[in-house]
Amino acid sequence: MSISNEKIFSVLRAPRVSEKTARLQEVSNQYVFEVSNDSTKADIKAAVEQLFDVKVEAVNVVNVKGKNKSFRNRSGRRGDWKKAYVRLADGQAIDVSATA
Repeated sequence: MSISNEKIFSVLRAPRVSEKTARLQEVSNQYVFEVSNDSTKADIKAAVEQLFDVKVEAVNVVNVKGKNKSFRNRSGRRGDWKKAYVRLADGQAIDVSATA
């Protein structure tokens, strides 16, 4: 499945880099990306395979609810967002530090 560069960059927003995601990369060859709210697993798989030239085995998606926050006695709410856990085939890797 081939998709346009415009669609790839609208689906994949940014890699999520933290201690937990670094551990996932080492242990189970999984990478975590922030993705658009309307993207599907198939869209995410195609975008990662085409952008990084790797073979994706599985995609798991999590909808993250925004937090309620207050700043100077004004309450507000951060937006909801979607996170994708992408597991690559054995021997495949992505250099996330170069893309951030």
